[in-house]
Amino acid sequence: MPQIMVLNSDLELQARIRPLTESSDAEWVNTARDLDTWPGAREAARLRIRRDGARKARKLYSPAVLADERDRETLREMTAHGIQVRIAVTPLLQGTVFIDRRTMILTDPAPASPSAHVHRTYTMSAEPVLVSGAYALFEAAWETATDLAAFFDLDRPRIDAQARTVLYALGSGMTDMTAARELGMSLRTYRRRVAELLVALGAGSRFQAGLRAGEMGLTRR
Repeated sequence: MPQIMVLNSDLELQARIRPLTESSDAEWVNTARDLDTWPGAREAARLRIRRDGARKARKLYSPAVLADERDRETLREMTAHGIQVRIAVTPLLQGTVFIDRRTMILTDPAPASPSAHVHRTYTMSAEPVLVSGAYALFEAAWETATDLAAFFDLDRPRIDAQARTVLYALGSGMTDMTAARELGMSLRTYRRRVAELLVALGAGSRFQAGLRAGEMGLTRR
């Protein structure tokens, strides 16, 4: 197989990816805006669940994937059978699939109009430098993402964007005065937001707040 090739249709993609799906030992990793990264993605995930529990699969999705109840149920099914699922802090622009860290498939951006989906293309690469570089970017995004279970945890504090910046400042070791200046707040406002965070996290001290936030995945950027 050429190190890099362009697949000009869904049929070409299916023909190339089908042999790769037959191995039960392969590691599957992907990032996606939704559950339909490529045609048959949902069915392939269910096949792996039935076959081996998908213990070697990790999936990183945009927050928009949580909007539909049917999709949320599918995500719950995935995690119940061993697939690791996390939600990125920002929308993902392009679907990417890694197979055994040796092959990478990039989907093209979303079509401009519904009728344009027939022109969707994919880039498939087995070039080690490209695959390893892109995989490293995936790992970085994975580390900053939030476990799916946290989004369904009713006891998880709801921290808004400004509160998160205060939380990060707490963990940085800056003095209150420096943190307030960095965040463009008055010292009084900063300390008030810190107090609000302690209440939201049920913490009795700033140190305890940091521990609680870390346990809940709230400190991931």
